[in-house]
Amino acid sequence: MALHIKVKEFYRQELVELQNADLFKEERYIHTPQTASIKVEYPPDSPQKEVVNFCANNYLGLSSHPAIVAAAKQGLEERGFGLSSVRFICGTQDKHKELERKISKFLGMEDAILYSSCFDANLGVFEALLGEEDALISDELNHASIIDGIRLCKAERRRFKHMDMHDLENHLKQTMNKRFRMIVTDGVFSMDGDLAPLEQICNLAEEYEAMVLVDESHASGFVGPTGRGTHEHYDVMGRVDIITTTFGKALGGASGGCIASSQEIINILRQRSRPYLFSNTISPSVVAATIKAIEMMQGSTALRDKVMSNALYFRQKMTEAGFAIREGIHPIVPIILHEAEIVQQMSRMLYDEGIYVVGFFYPVVPRGRARIRVQISAAHEREHLDKAIEAFTKVGKKLGVLK
Repeated sequence: MALHIKVKEFYRQELVELQNADLFKEERYIHTPQTASIKVEYPPDSPQKEVVNFCANNYLGLSSHPAIVAAAKQGLEERGFGLSSVRFICGTQDKHKELERKISKFLGMEDAILYSSCFDANLGVFEALLGEEDALISDELNHASIIDGIRLCKAERRRFKHMDMHDLENHLKQTMNKRFRMIVTDGVFSMDGDLAPLEQICNLAEEYEAMVLVDESHASGFVGPTGRGTHEHYDVMGRVDIITTTFGKALGGASGGCIASSQEIINILRQRSRPYLFSNTISPSVVAATIKAIEMMQGSTALRDKVMSNALYFRQKMTEAGFAIREGIHPIVPIILHEAEIVQQMSRMLYDEGIYVVGFFYPVVPRGRARIRVQISAAHEREHLDKAIEAFTKVGKKLGVLK
């Protein structure tokens, strides 16, 4: 290996500093499908331990649902393992078009375009649509994929304070000379579970003739009366111009994502969006399973209703126990503990109690805002939630977090 010894030593020291500061991110090895209860190997080479999983974005419990698994198997058998190509050469199957029709209809848009992930979708949307004569105005707490996608674009970049409509309006006023302006926001912010005020954002966009792009990764499938997302929750369907979202969370939990918008926007993306043009298409098994997930969403709101009921119960009981939880309705429930060291200690102690959660700290969240992010699923039963509440209370008292 030609890696210079100075380079190796530099990064070795960086890793030591992360470990000494208790900021080193560790991986746990799961030996089961993604369900409410899983078997985990942690630390490496240690005996497996069965724990209740509160870490996954498996909001509807579909990651190992028999109907989803069966659909994936059928897709594998009927269309093969992969396409070995990009879409415009020889990587488009009839099933890809079927999924694009179904997801665009579900989201209330004219058409959709598939990507290998929503990260790729966000990397590919801004550069393809905007240039130097335009402006992007982005919420300061938007997901890393949005930030990285904006960096690739030559449009003027502006950030408005988190969900601050006065600051957003000031940026809109200051960019009146631009050809196009695009307001960009997460529908649900993944670290706090708070919902962007889309009605107010759409009002400002219409007043100042700006476009609105919303990343619905933590909303598609379960937020809103029929699970279509935050735009349905706020009754602004038809007023949002572009939606990016993932199939890797509520809609089966595997991989893949999309952009949904007007026919013109989607057609331009098919011509210009680099992650779409230069990455292999989504595998047939993922396509087939995602189609099945959408059909399940359209057929019943039972899973959506269960995860929201579970979230309400957990939020109420944890608040009663004395934990600091930001008010909301979302199944993302952040337990704010402020310091990374406390977060790390609590997550390890909870693991010993049979509860699998992970701490989040700088640079994932701001310094002094470390938290344990609990994620509720329709796969959780009441006994899973009660076990977690009891364990959090026990560990919280031991650490002095609770009196």
